[in-house]
Amino acid sequence: MTGSSDFPVKGLRGRLTPNAPLGPRAWFRVGGPADWLFVPEDQDDLALFLRENPATMPVTVLGACSNVIIRDGGIAGTVIRLARGFADITVQGNSLIVGAAALDISVAEHAASAGLAGLEFLAGIPGSIGGAVRMNAGAYGSDINAVLEWADILTAEGDLRRLSHDDLGFAYRHSELPQGSVVIRASLRGTPDNADAIRSRIADIRASREASQPVRARTGGSTFRNPDRHKAWQLIDEAGCRGLQIGDAQVSEKHCNFLLNLGQASSTDLETLGETVREKVLAQSGVDLHWEIKRIGRKSEGEQTV
Repeated sequence: MTGSSDFPVKGLRGRLTPNAPLGPRAWFRVGGPADWLFVPEDQDDLALFLRENPATMPVTVLGACSNVIIRDGGIAGTVIRLARGFADITVQGNSLIVGAAALDISVAEHAASAGLAGLEFLAGIPGSIGGAVRMNAGAYGSDINAVLEWADILTAEGDLRRLSHDDLGFAYRHSELPQGSVVIRASLRGTPDNADAIRSRIADIRASREASQPVRARTGGSTFRNPDRHKAWQLIDEAGCRGLQIGDAQVSEKHCNFLLNLGQASSTDLETLGETVREKVLAQSGVDLHWEIKRIGRKSEGEQTV
C-alpha cells in the first residue's frame, strides 16, 4: 500500500494513492485528481475503511467512470474504486450473483453462456453493475428494476445489509440506496433460453449501439434523461444543438444526447456545453432537461465543496 503515512484509517490492505489522477480512468478522459484513491482488497477491507473513516473525510464511489464528468478541480476526500475483489460472476439456478465491479457487458455474456435470457440489455450499457443498480440503468426495453432480486450493500458505517428489490424503490434512473452506502454485489434473475439465441440478441444490441451511438469516441453515455413523453435527443436536435461546440466539447452529430471530447476539452467545457443545451431546449420547447450524467468534484483547484 502506498502513500498511507498521513491517511486517517490504518490497517488497510488495498491500494491507497494520494493525489491520484482520475482523468485517465474516465471515459471522457477529463478531470482533476482525487485527494486519495482507495482500491479495497475485498469486502472486509472496504468495511474497515467505512467503519474507521472520519466523518470529516468525504467519500465518493466510482465505478467504470462511464457516465460521469469529473470536474477539473478533482475530488475532495477519498475516492473508492472497486476492482478485482468485487468482480466475480457466479450462476445459482436461474440467477447470476454479480460483483459490483463486474462490467455490464460481461454479465450479459455470462448469462448467455448459462442459457439465461433477460439480461441482454446490459450489453448496451457501458459501465459496471454497482453503478447500474444505483441508477437503475436501462436500455433496449429493460432495466435493472426488471431483473434485480436483491443487492448487498455496505452502509456508510461499514455494516453489511441485504436489500430486497422492493427496498430499493426503483424509479426511472433512480434507486433509494441509503446515503453513503456502497453496493458490493447483486442477484439478477434470468429466464432459461437457448444460449445461441441469447448471443444473437446480444449481437443485435451491440450492432445497434455501434450504428446509432458514438461508441468509439471520448464520451460518457446518455447526457440527459428522457423527459415524460419526449426523447431527449429529439428535443436537442429540434433546438438546433446537433454538432454544437464549446472548445473541444461537442454535441455528437451521430446521436445528439451524447457529448464528446474531441481531444482537448476540459470538464468545464463539457459541463458548460451541457448547460447551454439545456437552456436552448428550454427556450425552444419549454422542456427542462435533467442530467443523467453525474457531475462530481470541485470546479477548480482549491474549492472545498464537492
